[in-house]
Amino acid sequence: MRGRLINDRLIDDRLIHARPINDARQHLIVALDVSSAVAARKIVAAVGDSASTYKVGMQLYTAEGPQIVRELVAPGRRIFLDLKYHDIPTTVASAVREAAKLGVSMLTVHASGGSKMLRAAVGAAAIVNPELMVLGVTVLTSMDENDLEETGARRKVLDQVLRLAELAIRSGCQGIVTSARETAHVRSRLGHKFAIVNPGIRPPRNRSRAKPPGPQVRDRKSRNQACGRRSRRSEPRRHSRRGNRRRRNAHRSRKTDYRSSESRRRSGKNSAGDERRRRRALKFRGGD
Repeated sequence: MRGRLINDRLIDDRLIHARPINDARQHLIVALDVSSAVAARKIVAAVGDSASTYKVGMQLYTAEGPQIVRELVAPGRRIFLDLKYHDIPTTVASAVREAAKLGVSMLTVHASGGSKMLRAAVGAAAIVNPELMVLGVTVLTSMDENDLEETGARRKVLDQVLRLAELAIRSGCQGIVTSARETAHVRSRLGHKFAIVNPGIRPPRNRSRAKPPGPQVRDRKSRNQACGRRSRRSEPRRHSRRGNRRRRNAHRSRKTDYRSSESRRRSGKNSAGDERRRRRALKFRGGD
């Protein structure tokens, strides 16, 4: 059996590359933005075959540690480790080496860390797993021009994204992370020989430059789109006992109202629908 050695286990390549390259599901990343392994497993089970790549971010990784990544990687899932490393080059390189040993497929580093840090991350990843994609984070989707000015970057968001994207690609990163709003501009300026991950595919609430789910999920200018909190809220919640009792009582009252339509008619509270039904019944019986 041909495969890849991950966590000292040989994973069959057929499990890792089971989908055709043009399968739209290959481009969807489901964010596991939860605080426990139990909650993460529920999302993975609910998604099933609809996606094969999952994002493990700071919240889940801090709560569960590297073990949750090992568990998710073992069946052949692709894991996007979104920890946004940003430190001195030696520290980032060491962290990337450990992440590569976990078998993740993608990880993130802040492009604003500079070319030395970016090259150190790319070099460390190549030594352990040449297929690991190092993505440079440009400008967080929660930031706008005012936020950039506070950090000392006195330029428009698009200009900063283009500047950091060029720095990341020139330093050897295999892709970048940026808002879907800037993707077309990045492609026009820097070409198509690298991946782009668009986070914040959701109704724009906590992200100034987020985009709602829609046509951009099929946009070929992007390589991957990360769908977050809304996806895990799609599962219907269980109703409380009090809520169930209220619904049952409301349903019973509606049934009682239907059965007592004659009494409501006599009291002058009948609806137009009751009157139409009464007229049709009289016509069918030959009445006036």
